[in-house]
Amino acid sequence: MKIKKILTKKIYLAADHAGFEAKEQVKKFLIDLGAEVEDMGAFEYNKTDDYPDWISKAAEKVSKNPNKSLGIIFGGSGQGEVMVANRYPNVRATVYYDGPREILELSKEHNNANILSIGARFVSKKYLNDIVEFWLNQEFSDEERHSRRIKKIEELDNCRKKDEA
Repeated sequence: MKIKKILTKKIYLAADHAGFEAKEQVKKFLIDLGAEVEDMGAFEYNKTDDYPDWISKAAEKVSKNPNKSLGIIFGGSGQGEVMVANRYPNVRATVYYDGPREILELSKEHNNANILSIGARFVSKKYLNDIVEFWLNQEFSDEERHSRRIKKIEELDNCRKKDEA
């Protein structure tokens, strides 16, 4: 399988200690494919680091330019990481920790997910690159019902901004 459209989007990577090795593997894979990649950290293995410190950096970048960027973030389960990412406006992060690939397909097709959070403790390194490649190749269906639902999510972001003002 060849990655079709990723070369037009910048990909931001981030991980804590539990996802560090997986991030490094995927970073090399994407760079070898010719993708524009920016590593937001962690930059070395540190078993006491905290995922919000790194994941927030990638989510902020995608939040500021959601149509021209994607994120791939890594942690032990991917759960905490997706929670951090989804705090940012314009971010629609999905978590994957093995299971049917249809989950990855639907995250893009129905939800236009722009960040993939991978539970590195549950995804074999043997399949990691294939999983990333598969997700990157999925496309948003742009059906009215899916666009309508995404618009409602964006409206929730706007409500939160008003409450903070």
